[in-house]
Amino acid sequence: MTPKSEIISGPVRVRMAPSPTGPLHIGTARTALFNWLFARQYGGTFILRLEDTDRERSTLESELDIMSGLKWLGLDWDEGPERGNYGPYRQTERKEIYDRYLNRLLQTGRAYYCYCTREEMEAERAAMESQGLSYHYPGRCRDLQAPPPGKTRQLIRLRVPAGRVEFNDLIRDKVSVDSGELDDFAIARSNGEPLYNFAVAVDDIEMKITHVIRGEDHLPNTPKQILVYQALGVDLPRFGHLPLILDTDRSKLSKRSGKTNFQDYIDQGYLPDAIFNFLALLGWHPKGDEEILSRAEIVAMFDLSRVQKSGAIFNLEKLSWLNAQYIKQLSDADLAQALRPFLTRAGYTISSEEYLVQVAAVSRDRLRTLSDIAAHAGFFFQLADYAPSLLPWKESPREETLRVLRAVREAIRALDPAAALEPAVINSTLAELVNQEGKGQVFWPLRVALSGLRASPDPISIIGVLGQTETLRRLSLAIEKLGNNVVS
Repeated sequence: MTPKSEIISGPVRVRMAPSPTGPLHIGTARTALFNWLFARQYGGTFILRLEDTDRERSTLESELDIMSGLKWLGLDWDEGPERGNYGPYRQTERKEIYDRYLNRLLQTGRAYYCYCTREEMEAERAAMESQGLSYHYPGRCRDLQAPPPGKTRQLIRLRVPAGRVEFNDLIRDKVSVDSGELDDFAIARSNGEPLYNFAVAVDDIEMKITHVIRGEDHLPNTPKQILVYQALGVDLPRFGHLPLILDTDRSKLSKRSGKTNFQDYIDQGYLPDAIFNFLALLGWHPKGDEEILSRAEIVAMFDLSRVQKSGAIFNLEKLSWLNAQYIKQLSDADLAQALRPFLTRAGYTISSEEYLVQVAAVSRDRLRTLSDIAAHAGFFFQLADYAPSLLPWKESPREETLRVLRAVREAIRALDPAAALEPAVINSTLAELVNQEGKGQVFWPLRVALSGLRASPDPISIIGVLGQTETLRRLSLAIEKLGNNVVS
């Protein structure tokens, strides 16, 4: 790994440059986070640039999805055109800049016009592949003094010199590629519309990017971009290629896995701080063993030299566990506000803020995501129907369960309606019955009667939230379900 002291030699400027051709990918969010952390650690500049030259696939919807996802995660960018809130930059708005650099390369002979048609090259490719050979552009137009008769310009190609392209990757150490493997690659269409590797290099030059930190899937592009830098006679940035994010079976994380769309994690109720913490540990690890780290701690500890070369395993179970820890750290009021949209989405009506805060307080320990609230605590807002057979404790006869439920109802009814239903008060009220019948015989049917579930928060806590009137109503309903039409 590259020592930390060799990574920084001046002001840091990094960029995140996604293509707005689809929703924000979890891998893109991880790359953005690493760039943001690097910039924040060194007091540098973090730039957002949308590489939207693929006009057919780029959409405004994708742009908005990417930007809203980064903002939700707390990754604020520092620079952009004068359009409010710093941009972002868009490649489609930078044609004049690309033209200037293209003309420079053409005038110095470092680039040239290619007149070979797509059909000609596809025929040559097919002929070579039929002989078991890999196709290489033969450089037919490289030294033309004039356009071939009857031919029109098709592409602009970079004149690639013989030799090797080498660079010291901040994560992968030395990388070396024979330039002969790259051919004279195309950098623009005949109308001057820039192609990917040329536009990226020009943007990084213009924006004075000092460190290009991106996924290792971009590694094949780096030698080409370096050649553009060298042809223009400018200094190179430092490159660092992050490990791919892998599924638990060590295959590349793909859309088919259902784990790539960043918005899905927002919709499922993962907290920004939990995602931030989780993504930071995907391919990077601090010196200690601590896994729950604050943003400030991660910024202070982040070090590119501790980024691993091997793939980073995306463990959804670990993310959910981590999210549960962050849910537990929220105050009751903050958790209530975070839960509100998920309860509303599930169709529940929230009677008051105070009631929602109480629900949040007794439910937090059962939540791995905020969307879990509907399954684990929806009964606080609407008791779902449940089978009477769920009420008896183990093999207890129905008559015994009826007797216990009636006794519990009478004990709750005897409480002072004006008094707060504190756990200590309710436990004291039911203590004699529990001593006589056994804990399971009392609390199991009570739990089911109040929640309609096998698993729920402590029934004493549920009573404290529901209040005396609703508790008595639900107990009466349970008694009726067991066949005794007792009117409460």
